[in-house]
Amino acid sequence: MRLGVLDVGSNTVHLLLVDAHHGAHPWPAHSQKAELRLAERIGKDGELSKAGADSLVAAVAQARDAAAALKTDDLLAFATSAVRDAKNSARVLKRVREETGVDLRVLSGEAEAIMTFLAVRRWFGWSAGRLLVMDIGGGSLELAAGIDEEPDVALSVPLGVGRLTRERLDGDPPSAAAVGALCEHVEAEVAKPVKKLVDSGWDRPVATSKTFRTLARLAGAAPASAGLRVPRKLTRVGLHQVLSFIRRMPSAALAEIDGVSPGRAHQILAGAVVAEVTMRSLGIEEVEVCPWALREGVILRRLEVLESS
Repeated sequence: MRLGVLDVGSNTVHLLLVDAHHGAHPWPAHSQKAELRLAERIGKDGELSKAGADSLVAAVAQARDAAAALKTDDLLAFATSAVRDAKNSARVLKRVREETGVDLRVLSGEAEAIMTFLAVRRWFGWSAGRLLVMDIGGGSLELAAGIDEEPDVALSVPLGVGRLTRERLDGDPPSAAAVGALCEHVEAEVAKPVKKLVDSGWDRPVATSKTFRTLARLAGAAPASAGLRVPRKLTRVGLHQVLSFIRRMPSAALAEIDGVSPGRAHQILAGAVVAEVTMRSLGIEEVEVCPWALREGVILRRLEVLESS
C-alpha cells in the first residue's frame, strides 16, 4: 500500500510517500518540500503570523493534491514545535482543516523523540545495543535512550535552530558575545536532560536530522549523493573545528558551501552550538548519523496500527 506522511516542521512542510507493508522495507515513492521557516514567523506576541499561516495553508493544499494524484492510500499529517508552541495554534489548525480538509495532528516533543527513536532502532537493529538518539529540529532538541523499540527516556528541550537563531543570534555573523551567551543558555537548558540520560546509559550514540547531517558534511562526511547507506560520523573534534570556522562567516558565504542548504545557512551556527554543547555535556566524542528520523518513525508506527486493525 502507499502511505504518506505530511510533516509540518519548524523549517519545512515535507510530504513523503512510501510503498510499504508491515515487516517490509518502506520504499520512497515521492518526496516534496516547501521551505516555510515557521519557527521564524512567530511574532513577539507568540503567535504565528498571518503570512506564515497563509503559507502553511497553501503548502498543505499542494501536498494534499500531490498525495491524491499519486493515489495515496493513507495520509497522516502532523505538526511539530512551531505550530505546537504558537499561541494561536488552535486557530491555525482550524483554518488548515477548514480550507484544505487536512486534519493536522500536533505531536508533543516527547512523541517526536519516541517516533524518532523507533526509526533509528529499526535502521540499526538490535545489534546496536542500548541507543542514545539526538535530533535537532527547528524548534526543539529531542533526546531519547533505551534498549527496546520504545525508549526508556524521551525528552524534548526548547533548543531548536530556528528558535535560537530568532531569539538569541542578532547580526550576520553574530557577535562573539552573542555566541558565548548562546553557549551558556544551551548548557543550562541541557543540564537536567543530560543527567537523566547519563543515569540511563547507552552503548551507541546516534544523531539524526538535517542539522546533524549538514554538520557532519561540513566536518568531512560523505555527501548525500553517496547514498543513504554510506556510514557517516561526526566527531566532537570535527564539530569544534566547524564551529570555530562558521562562527565568523555571514550566512551568504555559508550558503555557498557544498552540503549547506541556502535556506538554512543562517541557522547552522545555532545548530553547531547545540550539537557541540550537548555532546560535550554528555561526554560523547563521536556520533553516528542515521538517515531515518521522525517521518520514518511515524510511517513505521502507522504500519503497526494498520496491521493490528
